[in-house]
Amino acid sequence: MKNLVYIGNKLAKKGKTATTIDTLGKSLEQSGFKVNYASSYQNVILRLLDMLWTVFKYRKTVDYVLIDTYSTLNFYYAFSVSRLCQLLKLKYIPILHGGNLPKRLKSNPKLSATIFNKSHINISPSNYIKSEFKTLGYSNIKVIPNSIVIERYPFKKRKMDAIKLLWLRSFSALYNPNLAIEVLFQLKKRGFDATLCMIGPDNDGSLQVAKDYASQLHVDVNFTGKLAKADWIAMSENFNLFINTTNFDNTPVSVIEAMALGLPIISTNVGGLPYLINDTIDGLLVAPNDVNLFVEAIIKLKNDSDYYTAITLAARQKAKTFDWVIVEKDWLTTLT
Repeated sequence: MKNLVYIGNKLAKKGKTATTIDTLGKSLEQSGFKVNYASSYQNVILRLLDMLWTVFKYRKTVDYVLIDTYSTLNFYYAFSVSRLCQLLKLKYIPILHGGNLPKRLKSNPKLSATIFNKSHINISPSNYIKSEFKTLGYSNIKVIPNSIVIERYPFKKRKMDAIKLLWLRSFSALYNPNLAIEVLFQLKKRGFDATLCMIGPDNDGSLQVAKDYASQLHVDVNFTGKLAKADWIAMSENFNLFINTTNFDNTPVSVIEAMALGLPIISTNVGGLPYLINDTIDGLLVAPNDVNLFVEAIIKLKNDSDYYTAITLAARQKAKTFDWVIVEKDWLTTLT
């Protein structure tokens, strides 16, 4: 049995959205790995100290240190932990998240090189991040996609009489939640029967901003806050279209989950999304921050039921390729 230390923001029990450390960590445990985690501290200083202490604590028994690596504050966690691993001569594996991570490579080239050139291997959830890293001179990269357990996502054939929009992310400015509200406003302005449900916790104050914007536009939006996965999957049966309004992204699990459930996807064409969605085949891609393109794409699906059905069936087939049964093999090869 291999021993792992998994470093990341393990804050799902503190009201935040579950991230890869929660989902991948659990899957690796079920595959026979012993996994120790850090950190669930909300205070950023305590979280960093806990990460460093956990690596040091298990330095004599750990086989690999997995490090969730993002472009924001977590980037400095990843740097600090990777430096400690280097000093202790431990094998560490950054897992590359966040569509804005390539920008971080350019703005902090020396810190980036210290992390990624000295790692055992770098894991990218998408070919998008791999290609961006390769362009900047990094070659030690392997693609292992984010995963789901496909059997937990019952496929439903849907109709699109009324337009029932579902949005699912944490409320962060980079995910542009106000665009979803503006889409609803424009649909109603054109006379369509449309509703919008937005599921997710607040991350940076954007939830209140979104509520204020909905009030300003005089549209009713169902803001549920954070929901357990089983609860929002059950709720998803009431909707017939998934919109992803983000300005930056990598390979969002929420989009893969929606594809698995039979919800057609309309997403901004940013970051790793064109690597995930085959435009017009298993989803529709539109330019970021363009409400009119979103509305036109929605109307296109509403007016063509055969096309609507074809996209959802193709998306379900795509989602099956992210099943843990398939992805597990890549992790086993990497870690054993």
